[in-house]
Amino acid sequence: MSKIRFSIASLLFLGIINAFAQGKTPVSKPLVSHIFTADPSAHVFNGKIYIYPSHDIESGTKEDDEGGHFDMKDYHILSMDSPQSKVKDNGVALDIKDVAWAGRQMWAPDAAYKNGTYYLYFPVKDKEDIFRMGVATSKSPIGPFKAEKEPIKGSYSIDPCVFKDTDGSFYMYFGGIWGGQLQRWKNNTYQGKTENPKKGEIARLPRIAKLSADMKSFSEEVKEVKILDEKGNLLMEDNNDKRFFEAAWVHKYKGKYYFSYSTGDTHNICYAIGDSPYGPFTYKGIVLNPVQGWTNHHSIVAFKNKWYLYYHDTEISGKTHLRNIKVSELKHNADGTIQTINAYK
Repeated sequence: MSKIRFSIASLLFLGIINAFAQGKTPVSKPLVSHIFTADPSAHVFNGKIYIYPSHDIESGTKEDDEGGHFDMKDYHILSMDSPQSKVKDNGVALDIKDVAWAGRQMWAPDAAYKNGTYYLYFPVKDKEDIFRMGVATSKSPIGPFKAEKEPIKGSYSIDPCVFKDTDGSFYMYFGGIWGGQLQRWKNNTYQGKTENPKKGEIARLPRIAKLSADMKSFSEEVKEVKILDEKGNLLMEDNNDKRFFEAAWVHKYKGKYYFSYSTGDTHNICYAIGDSPYGPFTYKGIVLNPVQGWTNHHSIVAFKNKWYLYYHDTEISGKTHLRNIKVSELKHNADGTIQTINAYK
């Protein structure tokens, strides 16, 4: 067993113990239990909430340090009339067998709407086992979606977040280190398999690209998104309780851009604030404390003048790769900071 593998097992075990020690119980219930779901990207379309999650399965794939056992093969889209209402599973919206260029592992997706068309953005490994971003379209928010014949040119890594700004522009944020392969890219060029970031190095940065008018391509070169500490310095890999690992999400509140993300191996959902969709973003704190399971992944959405955090844990299965999504209300303080959410009490 490698040192990394030992670290994952140890931290997962400690995470479960920490979450449920001393009689702590979840504050929110799983939204669905008939399938396993994770990485919930929530959006409001036509006055309803639509959730675009990963669909976890037990595929029998051997576990490895890069998440090979997260071997998802399709997407189910969920819908809710409100954050308190029953959830409807609208069935399979896109299957990996219908993506011509795909190899394996359909990971966390996102969605957007423009001019009568819904767009589903998804990372999946191509035939060479390199993560790329795909896009599929539908006239309905629940699909079925038809995938483009090729991935988005210039795209790579995982965890797309598509943010619509108030001026109508759309931006894609993406990236994830370790199994998400972000560390394999330099100046938007694939370097092959490389080692994960080390202590003493500047932490890997998430990426951004503005989408073209057709919503199926980038209109510019992919750029890095800078996340700074309170002194204006880039976060180091040593700051792994604050630095970016994966799961980018952006929302806008009172004219400010909020970039939230997972710290991965330390399991926080953190956030940073900036004045531009491109950043830089200054670290401000924690949105969600660690949850049961190895991963922590979220989205933030407004619905009828309140804000909500969608996230996941492993309450149902207790297994890292078989997760369930949840929702809790999120509150901004008067100064614009976010009140940290504890998933357990």
